[in-house]
Amino acid sequence: MPREQGRKPVASNRKAYHDYTILETYEAGMVLTGTEVKSLRLGRASLVDAFGHENRGEIFLHGLHIPEYTQGTWTNHEPRRVRKLLLNREEIHKVLSKLRDDGVTLVPLSVYFQNGYAKVEIGVAKGKKSYDKRNDLAARDAQREINRAMGRRAKGMD
Repeated sequence: MPREQGRKPVASNRKAYHDYTILETYEAGMVLTGTEVKSLRLGRASLVDAFGHENRGEIFLHGLHIPEYTQGTWTNHEPRRVRKLLLNREEIHKVLSKLRDDGVTLVPLSVYFQNGYAKVEIGVAKGKKSYDKRNDLAARDAQREINRAMGRRAKGMD
């Protein structure tokens, strides 16, 4: 059977962009079991409350919820188990050096299949204050109004 081509999204963490300022993003593979992959292929995953953590020079993903595969037997996986992320040694060193700063954390942004392999996009992020969130919402609304007015003007409605 030929391998899938392209990128097939499974889950995304839109709230991460609201709660954090994403400084840098990385693509990492995940160590998964067979039933986890089958459940992901059905599009079932949740990134709510998930985060990355370093342990002995390796990076692990905590809190990623992949529900049990419905046709699985006693070999089914634990839904919220800790999963190891697969990164190059250089990337791990870059991420760990950034995580040593105060207020910086590792947040999963999306889970997807890239050419048949399950991947996770992780971001080195810094938490936003509530006034930063308000400023971002105001700027987004202002940009939306500008685009709306430009569209009306282009159509000759104004």
